[in-house]
Formats: sequence, C-alpha cells, structure tokens
Amino acid sequence: MPETPDVLGLLRQQVAVTIEGLDAFAQWAGGDLAAAAVVRDAENRGDEAKRALLGALRAAFVTPLEPEDVFALSRGIDRILAYARDLVAESEVMSCPPDRVIAEMAGQLVEAVREIDRALSQLGTDNDAATDAADAAIQDERSLEQTYYQGMGALLGVRNRSERIARRELYRRSLRIGEMVIDVAERVVYAVVKQT
Repeated sequence: MPETPDVLGLLRQQVAVTIEGLDAFAQWAGGDLAAAAVVRDAENRGDEAKRALLGALRAAFVTPLEPEDVFALSRGIDRILAYARDLVAESEVMSCPPDRVIAEMAGQLVEAVREIDRALSQLGTDNDAATDAADAAIQDERSLEQTYYQGMGALLGVRNRSERIARRELYRRSLRIGEMVIDVAERVVYAVVKQT
C-alpha cells in the first residue's frame, strides 16, 4: 500500500509555527521591537512547513480532507504569518512603531489562530467541535474589526498627517490579516460540510 503521511499533523505543525510567529508579533506590537526578528524567522519556518505539507500531500494516497481543502488551509495559514511579517516591515520602513490599537489587534489575531488550531485538532473526530472552534476564530476576528473601527476613529484626532496616514495603513494591514483568519476558519467549516 502507498504511504499515508499525517497530513493533518503536518498542517497543525504549520499552524504551530504560525502561532509562534504571531506570539512574537504580539510582543512586537506590545513594544518589544526586537521580536520582529522572531516574526521573520517564524515566517521562513512557516514556508518550510508549508512545503513539507505540500510534499506529503502529493505523496499521499488517501487524505483525511480533500487535497484542495488542505491546500487552501495551508495557503491561508501561510498568508496570515506573511502578512504579519509585512506589517512589521512596513512599520519599520515608515518609522511608525506599533501603538495600543495594533497591540490589541495582534492579541486578537493570536487568539483567533489558536481557535483555528483547535478546529483542526477536531477535524474528522468531532466535527461539531471543529465548527465551534472555527466560529470562535471568526468571533475573535469580529472583535478585531471593532478594535480597528475604534482605532480609525481615534486617528481623526491625530494632528500629524504623516503619522495619521502611516497608522491608518498599519491598521488596515492588521484588518487584512483578520480577513485571512476568516477565510481559513470558513474553509474549516466548508471541509466539515463536505464530510457530512
């Protein structure tokens, strides 16, 4: 019989690297600017984890999810961490350090991705729990949206035009990461629907 690699296990390894990177992203957003190096390193390791997963997917005879779903989940998880790395880089280039709003959104992103990991851990064994965790990730992202709106409203009071523009861009990048979280969480739900 052909080999049956642990595709879901490899996907969760990719998520574990992503959580590590997002934890560093949250530390960076909280003021530990040296954590930017950890975000970049995690993003590189996340790429390696994605390549390993896709290699196993090609070799697998049978997978617990359809290959298209595994690919879409892996791609979305990869983008979450890549977008966080990009936000850090843009902040550095614009000389606009993170503020309280970005720190709050970063914390919400970490919690949402932890829920995605919990959802993946339940796929195929307890699909209701997987769906509940995916829904919780979406709720975390909805909280991020509220933080985004509050932050954008507060920017109206920032008199320095350059700072206002830079912060607006960083807030939008944070929101974009949240939108990727929703894509991944909804793909988990879709994978569950196809199994039933």
